[in-house]
Parts: sequence; C-alpha cells; structure tokens
Amino acid sequence: MKFSIIMPSWNNLKYLQLCIKSIQKNSKYFHDINVHLNEGSDGSEEYLKKSNIKYKKSKENLGLCKGANSAALLAETEYIIYTHDDMYFLPDWDIFLEKELKNIKNNLYYFSGTMIGPISCGLQRFDFNCGTTAENFDENKLLSNYKSVDYFDHQGTHWAPHLIHKTTWDSVGGFSEEFDPGFASDTDLNMKLWKFGVRTFKGINNFRVYHFGSISLRKKKDLIRNKGNRLFLKKWGISSELFIKYYLNSGKIYKRPLNTKPKINFSYLLEFLNCKIKFLLIKVFSFVL
Repeated sequence: MKFSIIMPSWNNLKYLQLCIKSIQKNSKYFHDINVHLNEGSDGSEEYLKKSNIKYKKSKENLGLCKGANSAALLAETEYIIYTHDDMYFLPDWDIFLEKELKNIKNNLYYFSGTMIGPISCGLQRFDFNCGTTAENFDENKLLSNYKSVDYFDHQGTHWAPHLIHKTTWDSVGGFSEEFDPGFASDTDLNMKLWKFGVRTFKGINNFRVYHFGSISLRKKKDLIRNKGNRLFLKKWGISSELFIKYYLNSGKIYKRPLNTKPKINFSYLLEFLNCKIKFLLIKVFSFVL
C-alpha cells in the first residue's frame, strides 16, 4: 500500500535527510514523498533534486500549515500522511498502518503514529533518549531498543505523523493557514474533522517514530503557543485543552470510535464556563490572555 507523505521543512537539512532516509530504509513499500521547502537556502533543495524527491518551494518561511497544504498538492495517492521533518520512521510502520486501513469500512478516520524521543511532552511517550539532535542521534541504539518502550493503541490522538484520506483532507481544506507558524493547528484540524463527522481518532502503538521535538517551532515558542490557543478559542468557542480532554478523550486506551457528544459532568461544565468567559473577553474586548 502506497502513501503520500507530506512534509514542510525550513532550512533543516540534516533532519530532512534523516527523516527521508528512515522512510526509505524502514518501509515495506515505496512511498510518495512530497516536501515544501520554506526558503531552502541550506542545501535542502540540492539534496531533494539529487534524491529525485518532489518538492515545492517558497522564498520565505510560510509556516507549517501553508507548507503542508502546498506539499499536499503534489500527493499522488488517496492516503495523505503529514509528518514533521524532524521525525525518524521506525521499521514496519507502514505495515501496521495498512492493517488498520483494512479493518475500517469508510474514509472517516484519523490515524496517527506513536512518538518516542528525548523530551517529555504531555500524553505522548517522549521517554527514550537516543539523541537530542541529528548530530548526536544514536540510530543503532534506537533500532535495537525502541520496541521496549511500553505503550498502547490510544484514543483521541491529535499528533503527527497522522493519516487522513485525501477525500476527507480536501473536504475540510487541510490545515487552517491562519494558525501559522503552526501551534494549535493540529487540534484545529481535528476539530474540523470532528465537525465533518470523523469519530475514529486512533493512535497506533506499533506505528512508531522518533521525534527530536518541534525543531521548527522552538524559537519564540511561548508566543507561538499563546497565539494558537487564542485563535482556537476565538474560532471554536472552547479551548483546545477542553476539546482534547472531553471530546477526543486523549491518552486513554483505544476501545472504539468516540461518542457523538462529549460526556457532560460537573468538571466539564466548570471548564466550559471558563472557556466562555475567556471567549467573551477575546471576542468583545480584544483582551489578551
């Protein structure tokens, strides 16, 4: 089964090379790789040309959302996988993903991988250090030990790398470009999928990648985070945190597709009320939270 992998990259040559190498080395199938180069002034363009990898390019950094949408225009298959350029795909990832696709009867799904790596990050499994940079990355250690990281198929994923059917991707319009440079764009995409009728949000334990940790967004990270959270709240009327917790039920063991509506309880009502207060402050008074 062939997938179209879309990947924005911003002058990140060493990580880009490592990511593409891992896809080529650790896949059962030959996949359709598509890159959008933001600037590409570090030798990335020459590398892609030499490697016969399809790409688009912009003179300036457009951000993750515009970059991903640009790369998606090159996709040749009906399956779109979005990945960061600082991820290393682990062996047989596409076999496990293929098995999931054979068990679902429609195109309303969002499948993601499970990330392991050197940095702790919320509900994801960043707890196995095989290097913090491309320079000190220990590939042999990773390949010899990654299966020992204990996890499970998990509910409510909203992380990359993720797979969406092309018809669904086109229907929701891919990433919302107002979220560039990218923070909260993943949860916004999930909300658009939710509104479209998707209820299968499944993180696949055996579809694994090593993630160095948001290399492209480390500069001015707090500013980027605050902008994304405000945009999400203003757009949807609830916070990304409430959506992840009560709609997606993120981090729980996957058992079945999600319910049509979130479970309403006292804790939900308190958080919902807090969201509405913040929403009014932003919407009516342009209050900066």
